[in-house]
Amino acid sequence: MNADSKLNWASCWVVTDGSAGMEIQCIGLAEALGLDFTVKRIKTTKPWRWLPPQLWINPLKSLDKRGEILTPPWPDVLISCGRQSIPLNLAIKEASGDKTFTIHIQTPNCDAGKFDLVIVPEHDKLRGGNVLVCLGALGRITPEKLQEAGEKFRGQVTHLAPPRVAVLVGGSNGCYDMTEEVMRDLVRKLEALHQDTGCSYLVTTSRRTGAGNEAILKSALKNVPHQIWTGDGENPYFGYLALADSLIVTGDSVNMVCEACSMGKPVHIFELPGGNAKFNHFHHIMRERGYTRPFTGNLESWSYPPLLETQKIAQNVRKILTKRFSAL
Repeated sequence: MNADSKLNWASCWVVTDGSAGMEIQCIGLAEALGLDFTVKRIKTTKPWRWLPPQLWINPLKSLDKRGEILTPPWPDVLISCGRQSIPLNLAIKEASGDKTFTIHIQTPNCDAGKFDLVIVPEHDKLRGGNVLVCLGALGRITPEKLQEAGEKFRGQVTHLAPPRVAVLVGGSNGCYDMTEEVMRDLVRKLEALHQDTGCSYLVTTSRRTGAGNEAILKSALKNVPHQIWTGDGENPYFGYLALADSLIVTGDSVNMVCEACSMGKPVHIFELPGGNAKFNHFHHIMRERGYTRPFTGNLESWSYPPLLETQKIAQNVRKILTKRFSAL
């Protein structure tokens, strides 16, 4: 079997703690590589979950049975993301006799040289011979998926007059605060924008948005043409991205901003109180390279090449894996 055939048939595990932002990046890469992957959502036990990876003793025995228990046969390729998955990634590499090719997404809090490959966003500082750098976050979006979703959900939004504006609402996290006061500021701007332009809205919220903020949003949009998804029924997220003329995105999620920029449409960032050096650097890069502009209450028009970093990174990873398998 040649190297390309081996890669097409290679087994793959995606290992995370189940956090959506981490899992999506791993799955997006696995899909772009064309790998047959299995998702492994782990739960770690005390005290190990609090300790740095180098202090874990027998990580494979430190898993809570409420999550996946990782046992052989080991996969050909392992893709992980998030702090909890790091010791498991390294343990499987050792247990497999270095036969499992290990990929970790995001800067690990240990020696990056212990992995076969590390993929980091440009706003992280890590660089090295086994490090690939992407702009923002990896994801599952492809032009084909967007076209399919757009056709699927088109009939649900035909009653909404253009311009149709997708509004992607996140929420508070370790860096940003989305208080009810902040949400009221956003909805005031959305109401005023509708009055000025006659636009309609395609709105999605996240688990971090919170019931109070969702209630404010729904109340404000009662008299504005819109469709909102808050977690019930089939997720129209990809469809909204495909069908929108412009987008407004809260700035708390790198994933969400990158996904919004995957079509080359105007992406307006609604800035939240907070932030840190990495987030600030990310947003600066996105503005500087013409992907995003701040949302000040108006719709602006501009275009740029769609941001499809996952496909670009996957091409580089495929070359590395093909070389690895050709040596086996």
